[in-house]
Amino acid sequence: MPLVQFLAIVVILIIIGSIRQINQYEKGIKFTFGKFTSIMEPGWRIVLPIIQGYQKVDVRVKAVDVPDQNAITRDNVSVRVNAVIYYKVSDAPKAIIEVEDFRYAISQYAQTTMRNIVGEVTLDELLSSRDKIADRIREIVDIETDAWGLKVNNVELKDVSLPPEMERTIGKQAEAEREKRAVIINSEGELAASQNIAKAAEALSAIPGALHLRTLQSINDMSSDQSNTVVYMVPMEVLKALEGFAKK
Repeated sequence: MPLVQFLAIVVILIIIGSIRQINQYEKGIKFTFGKFTSIMEPGWRIVLPIIQGYQKVDVRVKAVDVPDQNAITRDNVSVRVNAVIYYKVSDAPKAIIEVEDFRYAISQYAQTTMRNIVGEVTLDELLSSRDKIADRIREIVDIETDAWGLKVNNVELKDVSLPPEMERTIGKQAEAEREKRAVIINSEGELAASQNIAKAAEALSAIPGALHLRTLQSINDMSSDQSNTVVYMVPMEVLKALEGFAKK
């Protein structure tokens, strides 16, 4: 085999062996003699053996589950909190060069930040303002991880667990609050009813004969049902008057 053909075959084999595929959702970080030289876009790219090396970086949005963290709120209540962080790689070279393992690093930093933020708020604030607390965690983690080429899109607090005795206390407090509201609503209803009755009595007393008409209407309503037995209390003066008429 001629030397030229042999060299051509060797070159073709080297080129074929140097082809690397970068997928659409990835970026390739190329190093030449150990030094970063370029970013490889999706497609087939040439990476020379021995001389060059590369690493792939997934630039899709990722979800990192922050495991349960024990924390103490500002009002000294022990709670267990977990969360999920959604982030993506915004600068592929930084994600490889600036931090050893950005996945592990962002998870650890999120855990520390979550414990610190929970320690700055009370239990009531933690339960009622979870979105604000999660947004605060996102801001802090996003600022710190920006130097690592990461962008934090969102943080969600999944669960806040309380000690059993605290859950019972909160349950009793909620029940007492419901009873308080029921008493207030009932008293407001009685007040409104008494005011309406007072206005009705005032209106009836102001019109001559209105009270007698109302009495006759009530008697008519009671007599509409034959199963009712109605006993009328007649004043003694009326009985004496009738007795006097009888003696005449």
